[in-house]
Amino acid sequence: MIKKVLPLSLIVALRFFGLFIVLSVLSGYAKDMPGGTPFLAGLALGGYALTQAVLQVPFGVMSDRFGRKKTLLIGLLLFAAGSAVAAIADNIYMLLLGRFMQGAGAIGSVVTAMIADQVREDERAHSMAIMGMVIAMSFAAAMIFGPVIAGVWSVSALFWLTGALALTALLILFTAVPEPPHIEHHYSEEEAKLKEVFKDKDLVRMYITFLFHSSTMAIAFFIIPILLKSKFDMTKMDYWKVYLPAVIFGILAMAPAAILGEKYGKGKEIFIASIGFIIASFALMGYTDNFWLFAAGATFFFIGFNMFEPLLQSFVSKFAKVHQKGAALGVANTFAYVGIFLGGAIGGWLYGAYKEQGVATAVIILSIFWILWIVGMRNPALRANLFLSTDKFDETKLASLKGVEGINDFYVNKTEKLIVVKYEDGVIDEDTIRGMLLKK
Repeated sequence: MIKKVLPLSLIVALRFFGLFIVLSVLSGYAKDMPGGTPFLAGLALGGYALTQAVLQVPFGVMSDRFGRKKTLLIGLLLFAAGSAVAAIADNIYMLLLGRFMQGAGAIGSVVTAMIADQVREDERAHSMAIMGMVIAMSFAAAMIFGPVIAGVWSVSALFWLTGALALTALLILFTAVPEPPHIEHHYSEEEAKLKEVFKDKDLVRMYITFLFHSSTMAIAFFIIPILLKSKFDMTKMDYWKVYLPAVIFGILAMAPAAILGEKYGKGKEIFIASIGFIIASFALMGYTDNFWLFAAGATFFFIGFNMFEPLLQSFVSKFAKVHQKGAALGVANTFAYVGIFLGGAIGGWLYGAYKEQGVATAVIILSIFWILWIVGMRNPALRANLFLSTDKFDETKLASLKGVEGINDFYVNKTEKLIVVKYEDGVIDEDTIRGMLLKK
């Protein structure tokens, strides 16, 4: 499994490193550019997410129909081109153009769907956790090196670096990523339409969770560098003193969250605890003039944010049917990028009008509604998987599972000669399914 997941995780990590490395310095840099305002700075920080949001679902659907690798190629080339435009920008509007072009390379859902293609259902949580950890490591490196590189050279140098990393990701894609297995499903064209991914209430709850999660991230990355400079008189070279411990504690929080959420079925409880950390973080960052309390708030944010990471993509892939994975993950990532765009834009407006206290109050109110939304979600651990060899079980009988209470999804992995059935544990038992598919 590691050989299948690691190359794809590296592609995601390189791309996200390119996005993350500018986050720690971008809001202050954009605000000081010719034409810059707090609102436009927030737009520059979250602007890439607007085009990500618009194109995430088309990229996911396109990958389902025409292939993952071709879609990834297009996305990475667009991202590299946008990085070059942002690097040469000499005013806020050219920077915004570059950020919008970066976002046009909307490959997040495609890579996640490709990982879901490559691994078995029972290995998926582990594979998503690996991807989450690799992304977290790239995030940590970006938070540390971003301010240093920007301080020694310039923010433009960061954008040139992101373009180079996108081209490196292309090299990995065509030299190290294996072809996905051949999957055969039993769904009509009508059932494969995009609207179907909105019929599962649990998927919809996950989409909104993606929205809230990413919007708080954008708001945090808008106010942290601005307040480090304006309130605590820190230079870019010193930002790492806040980011490094915050990132370390955030990474340490991921493994317990993944274990409790996946192995022990406590995903909902992990989500609520994570939101609690986010509420505490903004309360500290928004209402204190003490540096150490502010740094503790930043650390709380990274803990709360990272506790979500190993579970979000995994839960969507569990709820989605096999023929919907690309589209469902595309929708989820669209909501995430809408959240980043709204978080950056609204965070910039709130800060300009009400300073950090107004930003913190808005996030705390949003988070209370977020907790209420999570409470109604079902536990994805109740969905079990059954793997049956096509040597002993009859794949031609799969159509008989349609409409059976407790059966969520089924398909044939032709490459591994496996029938895969996803079902509700407690509604229908494994032996009943076996009996329905056993060869006579």
